[in-house]
Amino acid sequence: MINKRHVSELRPFSGLTPGVVLDAAAEIGLEPDGRLFALNSYENRVYQLGATEGQLVLKFYRPSRWSDAQIAEEHRFTAELAAAELPVAAPLSIGGATLLRYREFRFAAFPWMHGRAPELDAPEARQLLGRSIARLHQIGAARRFSARPAITIERLGWEARAHVLASDLLPEALRERYSSVSGALLERVTAAFAAAGPLQGIRLHGDCHLGNLLWDEHGPVFVDLDDCAMGPRVQDLWMMLAGSPAEQQAQWQHLLEGYQQFADFDFREVTVIEPLRALRMLHHAGWVVSRWADPAFPRAFPWAAEPRYWEGYLNDLLEQHATIDEPPLLQG
Repeated sequence: MINKRHVSELRPFSGLTPGVVLDAAAEIGLEPDGRLFALNSYENRVYQLGATEGQLVLKFYRPSRWSDAQIAEEHRFTAELAAAELPVAAPLSIGGATLLRYREFRFAAFPWMHGRAPELDAPEARQLLGRSIARLHQIGAARRFSARPAITIERLGWEARAHVLASDLLPEALRERYSSVSGALLERVTAAFAAAGPLQGIRLHGDCHLGNLLWDEHGPVFVDLDDCAMGPRVQDLWMMLAGSPAEQQAQWQHLLEGYQQFADFDFREVTVIEPLRALRMLHHAGWVVSRWADPAFPRAFPWAAEPRYWEGYLNDLLEQHATIDEPPLLQG
């Protein structure tokens, strides 16, 4: 007998047709005009909706990923940021609730945020971004999450590694090598965090990269706090850097100049940038293989089924291990 619950977890959005999305909007009192556009999202399903109230965004949460309490904390944190006049996509309260339900789906409605892709070539732009992230962090440091997860080696590293080792996508011929390389990398990451000493954990955006930013006439607009978590401040900073070592150092100086106008920075955290990058590399592979039964993932990441991807990925992990052993790239 087919376990229907198991099927629904593997293909959680199979019943989310355009008609269901429009019905969900009508159910909460919106008046959709029939315009509906699927936006780029893999973990959840996100739609731009035309309605008499104007353009809105409906975000349908992946079942079983976050609890109601964890989503509620995400929404409260976002509301705190909006109340402090930080430009952020905050969920709308409809009927006194931000977490809404229709059939088996949980979802939230957001205002449509106008903006363009960020361009950070000018030093002033990166300084402005630094000030905005610092303001977000000052609010994040005011209290702690109680239900949301933390940035930990166990969650982002060891659990992701277990997903990969359990996956048929990892070629059998590379399984032992992956086990050895990833295990050694995680031991090195653990040693690096231990050497840095206890770091303050605050509420963070958690996935603060250029794809989760818009830029309007006033500066950065933060979107998608779906991965907000407790962790060190540098987690929301290091993904804003790219290019050669010299370019990254210059970008860091401009970002930090803006950041320190509103918040202090513990410079021990620069020593965990490469360990955090290693955790992101491990987590991404674990995320892809754990979601492979969702049809969106083979379409988006077809290379994950190819042995040559895993061969290159193992080389990347080895290079990252060596990078962690080098002196920190960034200086204060």
